[in-house]
This record gives sequence, structure tokens and C-alpha cells, in this order.
Amino acid sequence: MQIVTEALLDLGVDEDKNINESQLILLGINENDKSDWMALALGKQLSDARAELFVLLSNIKTKKARETIIVNYKALQKFRKEESTPQSGDVTIYCDGGCTPNPGKAGSGVAIYKNDKLFELWYGLYEPMGTNNTAELGALYEALQIAQKEAKNGNSVTVKCDSMYSINCITKWAIGWEKKGWSKKGGEIKNLDIIKLAYALYNSIKRDVELTHIKAHAGFEGNELADRMTMYAIVKKSESFVKYSQEINVAEILKMRAG
Repeated sequence: MQIVTEALLDLGVDEDKNINESQLILLGINENDKSDWMALALGKQLSDARAELFVLLSNIKTKKARETIIVNYKALQKFRKEESTPQSGDVTIYCDGGCTPNPGKAGSGVAIYKNDKLFELWYGLYEPMGTNNTAELGALYEALQIAQKEAKNGNSVTVKCDSMYSINCITKWAIGWEKKGWSKKGGEIKNLDIIKLAYALYNSIKRDVELTHIKAHAGFEGNELADRMTMYAIVKKSESFVKYSQEINVAEILKMRAG
């Protein structure tokens, strides 16, 4: 983060203190307050990216030229992020599934943190007539697949799931069901196909991946973000499990509908 100082502002304007519309937006200042922009800007906190863009947009007269610079800068930032992604470290994967109503439209979501910093969000597995349990199991399976890849890269991986049903299915109950030929006393095993997949995957990586329970809607950012991705999957009707491609603004995402 950067604190807006006179020195920083001087880098972005000419001697006449001219500032363009795009720079005002970066500073979070309304066009109507342009006459007092410098006083309003001083002391504000800007991300490093916004501060750099503020300077890069200095004396760029046309809106089209400024838009081109912004697009190119964002592409460069994305490239930097991909190139600098750590290949080893601590990875925490939060997974969640949601259904509205239950049964009803269902979706799954995942939030990935690397070294305690939000890295990626994923969503999908939309079902027009699913259940909370199918959505939770699907989310856990996707999280385990991601965990497998991260573990192979030498990372220490923890998967945090708020569904005790899903955790018990693959860490406890499936052991007995498998011994009995995938059957149980009292009737069929619901969601057996996804349980088999998740159980087999978990068994193959459990020495390298920690699976823990986390309380839902208890204020844990990762859990809340995974939850919002479940609803986003339902809105988008995304059957594929895909990476969230929009700019990740945690505050705005948390304003989305909760599951």
C-alpha cells in the first residue's frame, strides 16, 4: 500500500496541477470535487498498482489512450503474478457447497490461499436439482484435486471443509461401506458415485494433505468466499468447475448473496 503524499502527486501531474478523469477514479475522488482533488487525496491509502497507474496516466490527454494503458498494465500485473507465484509454501483450500432450496439449484465453490494470501477463487458444478450434500461433496472433491497438485509441487496443504457429512463420508463411513461391497445396513448409500471418487483421491493423498472441519459462517474469510462462489455458480449456471476470472475484490464479493 502507498500513502498519498505531495511527492507522489507531483509525479502524476504537471506544474499546473492538471489531473485527468482516470486519475481521479484511481484516487477515489468524484468529478464534482475536482477543484479540491489534492486536499482530498492527501493521506489516502492506495494499492501499489493504483499508485503506479496514477503516475503512468500523467499527461495522457485522450480517454482511449488512457484505457489502452490501463488494459496493458493489468495484463502486465497478471503476468507478474503468474511468474512470481511461489512453488512451495503453505496452501489452505476452503471448500463449500450450497443449494437453494434444498433440494434445488446447487453449486460449489473453493477459495485458495497461498502463504496466508488469497490466491484464487473457483466455482461451478451447477445442478438444477441437487442437494446440499451433493454440492458439498463436489466441492470437497474439487478441493482435493487442487490439493493433490499443490502437494506435488512441494507445498504443505490443508483443506478446510464446513461439511462434517462430507468429511465423515470419506474419512470414516466409506471404510466400512467399501468392506461391505459398497453397501450399508438399512438401504442405499446416497451420492455413492462422488463419494467413491473423493474417497479414492483422499486415500491417495492423505499423507500429504490435512483435511479439517471449519465452522460455517463463523467469520472465516476463506469459508465465506467459498460460500459466495457457490451462489455465483448457481447464478452463472456453470456446470464446469472454473476459475473466477473477475478482479478479486474481497469486500465486494462478500456482499454477494450468501448460501
